[in-house]
Order: sequence, then structure tokens, then C-alpha cells
Amino acid sequence: MKMKRRQFVTLCGSLAIGAGTRAAFADDKSLREPVHRVAKAASSIEPTSLNPLDRALEIAKSGLADCRENINDYTAILIKRERIDGVLGVHEYMQVKIRNRKVKNGRVVQPLSVYINFLKPSSVKGREVIYVEGQNDNNIVAHEGGLKGKFLPTVNLPPNGMLAMRGQRYPMTEIGVENLIVKLIERGQQARQFSDVQCEFRKNARVKDRVCTVLQVTQPTKQPNLEFYQASVFIDDKLNLPIRYIAYDWPKAPNAPLDVLEEYNYLNLKVNVGLKDEDFDPNNPAYKFY
Repeated sequence: MKMKRRQFVTLCGSLAIGAGTRAAFADDKSLREPVHRVAKAASSIEPTSLNPLDRALEIAKSGLADCRENINDYTAILIKRERIDGVLGVHEYMQVKIRNRKVKNGRVVQPLSVYINFLKPSSVKGREVIYVEGQNDNNIVAHEGGLKGKFLPTVNLPPNGMLAMRGQRYPMTEIGVENLIVKLIERGQQARQFSDVQCEFRKNARVKDRVCTVLQVTQPTKQPNLEFYQASVFIDDKLNLPIRYIAYDWPKAPNAPLDVLEEYNYLNLKVNVGLKDEDFDPNNPAYKFY
């Protein structure tokens, strides 16, 4: 079936842009906003000769090594919120299945594989997206949910293309906990260049039922290569993985409320669940592609 240009543009645009209200996800107790509490505790994790930012980079690099060595795949509920062109979007809830990229002797033995099923808000519910590195000409495969999904066909889109990136801060190829750690290390190394950057830790934070250590970085002086004023990373103490990240823009005035730039939460994270090729196959009968 050939698709009219107007239908194609409508589908691509709506695949990229999330809409709705906070009330759209308030009815489902299992999908409410993540609960995060930070206990009033001493700022240091343990005695160390390293300054806090170096200690943070050490923790991040250790977590990245553990992830690459020991975690093949995982499932989670990803809750995402991003500011695009100055406008903060609503929380989007997604069921995700992810297989980490694995390289052996310089060869990719397991490509990055991603399946996303949008759960909330209602404007995106039922949307499904698949990306497998090296397959389908490195395009994502996507279809709409709801009534639109009954009439609009499945489409293939370049993950870095204008349509796929509309309403997104990052391409789908950068999704996942491992990519988040890599990005945190890059930003930490940038921050390390500036003497006024502040870094502190807090123990006994909770994201839902997970006990976490919080790393908070504040960059008081806006620099061309710094991306946020303040960011908090919640590291799951048991998994040694970041499960919540939220970053804020520089305040517009002294003591003004901070504006969220981006927020990512991985709830109900389950690692090494044994995902198969069919979990990332659009022809899977459990999915609704085509």
C-alpha cells in the first residue's frame, strides 16, 4: 500500500512529539511519577583522598565497566521528560527492552537492540519502535498506536533524521543505561576543567523501592561546553547503575526556581532477563507493526 505524503509527515511528526497532560497518567498507580527521597546524611560516601568529582568519575567508570562486562540485556519502565526549544514536555512512559552492544576482538557480536512500547500519555499510547544496530539500513521501525495506528502504516526512519529527531534531545541510538553512563563520564570530564564546579554525595535516597546514592554536580559559571547548571544522578546501590538522572538549566535570576532540562528514570529495572532476537523483530506476533 502506498502512503500519501501528508499521512507520512503526520505519522513521522507524531512519532517524534509527545503531547498530553499530567492528568493523563494519574489514573494508573503503577505508572505515576517516580518517587525519590534523599535522606539527610553526611555528604561523603567514604573517606578518600580524591576530590568529590574525581570520586564521581571513578564510580561512573566502574559502573560502565561492570555494565559492559556483566549486563547483556534488561527491561524497564523508562520515564522521560525533555525540554525542547524552551518548552518542557510531559512525562512519557515507555516499556523498554534493551540488549547492550557487545564487542569482541574488535567485532560487534551483539548489536545494540531496542524495543519501545509507549504506555502514557494517551496521545502516544500503543506506539511501538524498534531499532537494531546494523539492521534495516540502520533505520528505526515505528508505528502509531490507537486509532491512527489502524490507518497509518509502519514506517522506516533514519534515527538522526529531521523527522525522527523532532521533539527529541537525542536519537534513539543513544538510549539506555550504558549510553547514559558514557554521557555522564563525558560531562564529568568537561566539568573537571573548572575549579568552581561543586560535587557532593548523599546516601540512602530512594527511587520507588530502590536504595540509591545520589551524586549532585553544580556548575555555577555558565561555560560554552557545559550543558547544565545542576544535575543529580541516582545510582542504584545494588546494581551499581544510574536509574534516575535529572538536569537543570542555569537560574534566570538569583534564588529563582530551576528549570528542568531533561529527566530520565529507569523503574523496575531487571537485568539479564534473556532477551531474544524475536524481542526486536517487527514481525513478532505480540507486536502490532505492519
